[in-house]
This record gives sequence, C-alpha cells and structure tokens, in this order.
Amino acid sequence: MDSDLLRIFDALGRARVRYLVVGGVAVVLHGHLRVTADIDLVVQLEPGNVLAATRAFATLGFRPRAPVPLEQFADAGMRATWISEKGLTVFSLWSPSMPGTEIDLFVEEPFDFDQAHARALQADIAGVHIPVAAIDDLVALKRAAGRPKDHEDIRALLALKDANADD
Repeated sequence: MDSDLLRIFDALGRARVRYLVVGGVAVVLHGHLRVTADIDLVVQLEPGNVLAATRAFATLGFRPRAPVPLEQFADAGMRATWISEKGLTVFSLWSPSMPGTEIDLFVEEPFDFDQAHARALQADIAGVHIPVAAIDDLVALKRAAGRPKDHEDIRALLALKDANADD
C-alpha cells in the first residue's frame, strides 16, 4: 500500500478518529486489486470526532479543493447548506505534500455509522490499523452510486464474499 495512504490512516488513528474506508481503496483492502485515484472516507460526524479528523488532515497539509476553510467541514449547518444548495455529496481535500492523493469525505453518513463500524473489516498494514467498511456496506454504497466502475466493484466484492463463505 502506498505510504501516503499509511501516513493518512496513521494520523487518523493517532488522533483517535472514528472513520471507515469506503470506495476503491476499500475494495483493494478486501482483496480485489484495482486502480483508484482517491481515498473515500466516512468520518463519524459527531462534532468532536470531525474536529479531530480535520486537525489530523491539517497536520498532513490537506486543504479543501473548494475555497472554504477546512474547519467548516466540522460545522453540521454548513454541511447541510452544501448538501441543499450545492448538491454536495463529498468534500474533497488535497495536499501539496501528497499531490497524487486526494481525500473525499462524505458530507452525510451514508449508513448508521455505529452499526457499520461494528461490521467493519479491521485491517492492519505495517502496524497501522485501518477500519474498512464491510462488503455488504460497500455493495450498498456502490449500488447507490451506480457508475460502471461501481458495477464492476460489486461483482468483484460479491465474488470475494462468496469465496470467503466457502472457506
């Protein structure tokens, strides 16, 4: 796994942020190799947790793609405005020190976070703990997105689930 990803997951872990990896990186962590251009994360949107996450991202030099302060992501009212007025689903971050790694944060929790967190795969790579959304939760997210690459991921995830059921 790319060291930038491990730096991000390590920073979130050290800050005790409750989050789940979703999207292409989650598909890879479940065992299906594919290329992905960003990291999709669902951060539990409790105020203290979101502030801890934004601080962790800031320590790595991440800043919003949109012309707003990073701290605005922690404001539930602001996120609601972005959703209603701009149709925003993810808040994108980039870092000049990690130019090839973009982070997309869901502006709404797409599932009951506590339940999804309890079902999550707990990956450990090079001593870095990484909570990854369970296959069923990923499939539900990808069905909702419905893009061609999501359909491919769904097939791969269901095949992985079937293979694991046979073990």
